[in-house]
Amino acid sequence: MAPWTHAESGENTMAMTSRERVRAALAGEEPDRVPLDCGGTEVTGLHGIAYNALKEHLGFKGGSTRLFHIYMQLAAVEASVRERFHGDVVRLSIEAKQWKPWTLADGSPCEVPEGWNPVRIEDGSEALMGMDGKPLIKRLPDAPWYSPVGPICPLIQEPGDIKQYGALLRMLDRSPWFDESLDDVAARAKHLHIETDYAVAGIFGGHIFAQSQLIRGMDNFMCDLLANETLACALMDTLAQAHIEDFDAYITAVGPYLDVVCISDDLGAQQGPQLDPAMFRRLVKPYMKKLYGHMKSKMGDKKLFLHSCGSVYDLIPDLIEIGVDVLNPVQVSAASMDSKKLKAEFGNDIVFWGGGCDTQRVLPLGSTQDVRDEVKRRIDDFAPGGGYVFTQVHNIQPGVPPENIAAMFDAAWEFGG
Repeated sequence: MAPWTHAESGENTMAMTSRERVRAALAGEEPDRVPLDCGGTEVTGLHGIAYNALKEHLGFKGGSTRLFHIYMQLAAVEASVRERFHGDVVRLSIEAKQWKPWTLADGSPCEVPEGWNPVRIEDGSEALMGMDGKPLIKRLPDAPWYSPVGPICPLIQEPGDIKQYGALLRMLDRSPWFDESLDDVAARAKHLHIETDYAVAGIFGGHIFAQSQLIRGMDNFMCDLLANETLACALMDTLAQAHIEDFDAYITAVGPYLDVVCISDDLGAQQGPQLDPAMFRRLVKPYMKKLYGHMKSKMGDKKLFLHSCGSVYDLIPDLIEIGVDVLNPVQVSAASMDSKKLKAEFGNDIVFWGGGCDTQRVLPLGSTQDVRDEVKRRIDDFAPGGGYVFTQVHNIQPGVPPENIAAMFDAAWEFGG
C-alpha cells in the first residue's frame, strides 16, 4: 500500500495555523498536514500517572499535573508538552477556581480542586459519599480511577420520581468542585481564541444513554428499555431537556470562541452496539435527535463532536442523520471498526477524530516500532481526502510506556505531513 501524501505533494509553502488546519479537517477538506490532538479533549488525554511518566521521559521539569477530570484522573496537558508533540487543539472546560496538592495512586504528585474531599472507607477506598451516607463512587487502593458503586439515584422507580432529583441529574455533567462561572470560562475562551492559534474544543457533556445507565444502574436501565419503556423514555427526555437548557446558556457564553463542541454518549461494546440497532432507533435515538438538533440550531458553523466508544459501525448512519459531524474515539480494535472500511463507507459524511493508535494492545503492549507501524497504517487509511484529526483511541492509561506515547505522536507528525 502506498503511503499517504498530501494531495499537492512535495513541500507546502503556505503552512496553516493549528486552527486553520483543524477547521479544514472539520470541513472534510485536506489540510496542509494531518491535525494532531494531544490532550485537547476529555476523551483524548492522559491519565495523571501516564502524564507524569511522559514528562519524566521527556526530561520536562517543573510545571504541575492538574486533574481536570477527577473520576478519570485526567491531567491537563501543559503548553510545553502540547508544543513538543505539535498539538493543534486546546481543551476548554469548566475548571476549579482553587487547586491543592494531592497524590495519585502511584504516589506521584498532582493537583486537584480545592473542593475535592473524598473520604477513606472501610475497604481502604477513597469515596465520594451520597446524601444517604453511602458511597456514590470510589477508587480502590490500587485502582487508577473512580468507579460508580451502584445506581446514583436508586429511588427513581417510576416517572414521577424523576423530578425531585433534577438538581442532582444536572450535576452529573458538571461536578460541583469545578466551580468556575460561565463568565470565567468565556474569558478563558476569548483569550484562547484571540491570543493563540489553537483550535478550541468546548467540552459540554450531553450524555443521555450513558447517564441513564449511571442514574438507574446499567443492568436496571437495560431492563427498563425492555420492560419499563415509560420510565426509560421519561428519564432520557428529562436529561435531553436539561441539556438543552444548559446548552443555551453555554453556547451564548462561549460559542463565538469555539471551533468544535464535544459531547459523549457510549453506544458501543467490543463486539457491536450495546443495543440492537432497531431498539436504539426506536427508544434512544429520538432523545439524542432532540438534543443534537437543538444544539446544531444554535451552533452556526461550529461542528458537533460525539465520543462513542466501541463498535458503533451499525449506528454511524443514524449518528450522521441526527447531526453528528465528528466521530470519536474510532475504536479500531472493536468489531467492524476497520479504519479503511470506515473511511471508504463514511468518509464523505463524517469526520474521524481518533483511531490513530489502538490503546488496547498496540500502545500499551507493542514495541515503539509496532506503534510507528500502527500510526502509519491508520494515517494511510484515514487521511486521504481530509476529514481526519489524529489522536489515539481514547485516554492513555497508567502503565503505557512513555516511549510509546512519544513514538506515537512523533510518528503522527512524521507520517502526517
